[in-house]
Amino acid sequence: MGHDRPKNPLLSAVSALLWALHFGILFGGALVTACPKSCHCMEKNSLVVLQCMSRNLENIPADLPRDTVVLLLASNRITKIPKQAFKDLNRLQELDLSNNAIETVDAGAFQGISDVLRVLDLSNNRISRVPKEAFAKLQAKISLSNNPWHCECSLQEVLRELRLDPETVNEVSCHTAVEEEYTGKPVIQVLDSGINFCNFNHKTTDVAMFVIVFGWFTMVIAYVIYYVRQNQEDAKRHMEYLKSLPSSSQISKDFDTISTVL
Repeated sequence: MGHDRPKNPLLSAVSALLWALHFGILFGGALVTACPKSCHCMEKNSLVVLQCMSRNLENIPADLPRDTVVLLLASNRITKIPKQAFKDLNRLQELDLSNNAIETVDAGAFQGISDVLRVLDLSNNRISRVPKEAFAKLQAKISLSNNPWHCECSLQEVLRELRLDPETVNEVSCHTAVEEEYTGKPVIQVLDSGINFCNFNHKTTDVAMFVIVFGWFTMVIAYVIYYVRQNQEDAKRHMEYLKSLPSSSQISKDFDTISTVL
C-alpha cells in the first residue's frame, strides 16, 4: 500500500498566502470597482467612508456605494441637490456638503435617508431659499451657516421644523429680508425678539388685495361717470332735435292757411 507523503509546512504556508492574495485581488478589485473614480473609499471601524472633497465635482456622483455611512463632498463646485440624490444610501449617517456653490435644494432632496441621517452640513454655500418639503422628516443635526438667506415666512417655517447645530445657529443670518432693518442679523435672534415674518406676508397680501379692490372700484366709478355723461349728451342731442321740430300750433296755422287758399 502507498503511504501519503507528509505535507511540507513551508509549501502549505506559501499555498495559503497565494490563495489569500488571489481572494484579496478579487475582493479588492470589487471594492475599487464599487468606489467612484472621483472619490477615495476607505473602511473605518467596519464603516464605509467616501472622501470626495476638493475634487472639482459639479454634481453629486451617481455611482455611490450603497453601504456608504459617511459621505464627504465638501469644497467642490456642486450647485444643486436634486430630488432623491441619496435615495439608495439607506445607511448614510453623515453628509458634508459644505463649501460648495449650492443654490438649489429640491423638494425631496434627502428622501430615503431622512430617518438614518444624523449629521448634515450645508454651510458656506449660496442658498437663499429652500422649499419646506426639502427637509421633511429630517432628524439630522444641520448646519446652515454662512448662506445668503432671505428672511421671510417660508424660511421661518423651515427653521421651525429643523434641529440646527447649536454651535453655528448664530451664523444663520439674514442676507436680505422682507424688512430691511433685519438684514445682517441672526435669524434666530430676530425670531426670538417676537418678529413673525409670516405676519409681513399677510400684510403684503392685504395691501395687494386693497390695491386690486381699489383698482376695480376706480374702474367702476369711471365707467359710471362715463355712462352718465354719455347719457346726458344723448339726452341733450335728443332735446335739441325735438326743439328743431315744428310745434303743433304752427302746424295747425299752416293747415288753416292752406284751407283758406283752397
